[in-house]
Amino acid sequence: MQIDQFAVAAGHVVELVGVVVLVAGAALACGVFLLRLTRRTPFQDAYQELRADLGRAILLGLEFLVIADIIGTVAVEPTLQNLGVLAVIVAIRTLLSFALELEVSGRWPWQRNREGTNGKSP
Repeated sequence: MQIDQFAVAAGHVVELVGVVVLVAGAALACGVFLLRLTRRTPFQDAYQELRADLGRAILLGLEFLVIADIIGTVAVEPTLQNLGVLAVIVAIRTLLSFALELEVSGRWPWQRNREGTNGKSP
């Protein structure tokens, strides 16, 4: 197998993983939402958690799709036009990721969390 064929196959596999993460994450988030409702969690709280869970699934899926785009563009056909398209795709997905992070956590990715620990133990 040539390196080009391997890169194309790897790009498709990573892209498929991204799609599976999006679909499975959405299904899991909906299932957990229904479970919260059956446990008498107030609807507003369950809804906010659903949005947060969906946002996390989208963020993770987007990361895999960006990897697939990079593989497909840089490793397979590194033309100037394809690199420009990749730059636009990555920029849009990065802005979307920032917006989703703000929506999910209530802060920008570079800000410390509200407890001031940045998710790490001292």
